Amino acid sequence: MAEGENESPRPRASPYDEAVDALSSLITKRSRADKSNKGDRFDIMYDYIKMLDLEESISKMKVIHVAGTKGKVNMDSAKMRQVLLKEWPECGTVLEEKTSDDIPMPAYFRFLALLAFKIFTAEQVDVVILEVGLGGKFDPTNVVQTPIVCGISSLGYDHMEILGNTLGEIAGEKAGIFKQGVPAFTVPQPDEAMCVLEEKASQLDVKLQVAPLLDATLLNGLHLGLDGEHQYLNAGLAIALCSTWLQRTGHNEINYLDQTNSLPEQFLKGLTTATLQGRAQIVPDRLIGAESPGDLLYYLDGAHSPESMEVCGKWFSHAITGESRQQNASNQRQGNSTQILLFNCMSVRDPQLLLPRLINTCANHGVHFQKALFVPNISVYYKVLSSALPPTDSQVDLSWQLTIQNVWENLIGIEKGRDARDGDLVYEENDKSKESGVRSCENSMVFPSLPIAIKWLRNSAQQNKAVRFQVLVTGSLHLVGDVLRLVKK
Repeated sequence: MAEGENESPRPRASPYDEAVDALSSLITKRSRADKSNKGDRFDIMYDYIKMLDLEESISKMKVIHVAGTKGKVNMDSAKMRQVLLKEWPECGTVLEEKTSDDIPMPAYFRFLALLAFKIFTAEQVDVVILEVGLGGKFDPTNVVQTPIVCGISSLGYDHMEILGNTLGEIAGEKAGIFKQGVPAFTVPQPDEAMCVLEEKASQLDVKLQVAPLLDATLLNGLHLGLDGEHQYLNAGLAIALCSTWLQRTGHNEINYLDQTNSLPEQFLKGLTTATLQGRAQIVPDRLIGAESPGDLLYYLDGAHSPESMEVCGKWFSHAITGESRQQNASNQRQGNSTQILLFNCMSVRDPQLLLPRLINTCANHGVHFQKALFVPNISVYYKVLSSALPPTDSQVDLSWQLTIQNVWENLIGIEKGRDARDGDLVYEENDKSKESGVRSCENSMVFPSLPIAIKWLRNSAQQNKAVRFQVLVTGSLHLVGDVLRLVKK
C-alpha cells in the first residue's frame, strides 16, 4: 500500500479563510521601527488610490476620523465578511498589475485601508467612522482630506518606537489628522499632550473642544455596554462626534454637546449595547467538563500600554470581586478561587513599564496572582502562503518570554519583601517539564506554545474541581485573539 493512501484529504479552506491568508501574506517580517522600506513613504498612498480609482469617492465620503491610544470602532463582522469576499480579489489584482519596484505592493495595514475605502465606495455608506491604525499624521487613513469631524481619545505611552518618547511627541503625531477648519474634539488630556493638541489646532484654524464625560443619569438607569470607568470618557467623545456629524450633515436642530437634553433612543441603544471582542470580555472554558463550565474563566483584555494595563487591572479586580458578591447573594456553591496571569507583549514594549502597573493596581484591590504564564503568540509563527511549516514547540525562540519571566519574578520578589536580582532565576525542573519544554519558576512558567499553556490550565482545573480558576489574558491583542480562537473552537 502506498504511503498516505488511506490519509483523508485536507479540508479545503473556506473562501473567507483564503482571503484572510492572502491578506496576511502582506505582513512584512521587519521591525515596525525599521524605516528602510520604500513602503514607509506616506505619499505613495495617493498613488494606490489613483490605481484603484478612489480619488473622487474618498473626497465625497462623510467621515468621522478618530485617533488616540484607545480609539474604538465596531463593525458588523458577518456583513464585513461578505463584502470582503466580494471586493478583495479585484483590489488585489489591480494593485498587483500596477505596482512596481518604485511603487511596491502596499503592506498589510495600507492594503486593509485601501480595501476598506473600496468597500465603503461599493456599499455607498452614509457615514464612515474611520479609526487610525497607528499614529495619525502618516497613518494610511489620513488620506482623507475633508472629514466632517475629528476626534482624539485618551493619549498614553503607546507605539513609542514610532511615535516618540514623550506625550507631546505622541500628541503631535495624533494631531496629524486635524484638517483646516474641520471641528475636532478630544477628552481631558495631560497638560503636555493638551498643549500640543491646542497648538496644532490653532495652526490649522481648527475649533478644538474637550468633550464632557458622559453623565450616567442620561442612560435612564441602563449601563454602558463596554465595562470600565474610562468608557464614560469614550462615550462622551462619541456623543460629541456623532452630534457634530449630524449637525454638519443637515440636522441643525440636533445638539447634545452640553448633555442637558435627553439622549435619543438611537444614542442610548448604541451606548448600552456596544461590545468589543478582546476588551473587558469574560469567556468560560467549556471543554473542561459540562458539569462545571464556570470553573475556568478567561478574562480577556488586550491592554498593551502602561495606562491601559492599569485600567485592565481595575476591571479585572472589580469583575472577580463582583462575581464573589453575586455568588454570596445567590447562595451558590462557594469554593476557593485562584488568579492566574496569561501574558505576552511585543518586544518593542517594555515589560518593566507594563507589569508593575498591573501588579500594583491589582494589589491595591486585594488581588494577587498565584502564577503567571508567559507564551509566544500563535500568530507570530503563522506564515501564510508559504510551504514552510511553522516551527515545532522545541524550535520556538523563547528568549523574549524568558526575559519577561525574569522581570516578573523580580517584581513579585519585591512585592513579597524579598531582595530580587536580575538573572537570579531558579528553575524548578522535573522530567515532565523538561519533556514539554516548560520553564517553571516559583511564581511563573514559560510555555513553548499557547496550546500547551491552555492544556495546563484545563488539566489544573480538572484536577482541582473545588477551585475556580480566573485567568487574566492581557498584554497583546494578538494573544487575546489566539486565546479566543482556541477556547471557542
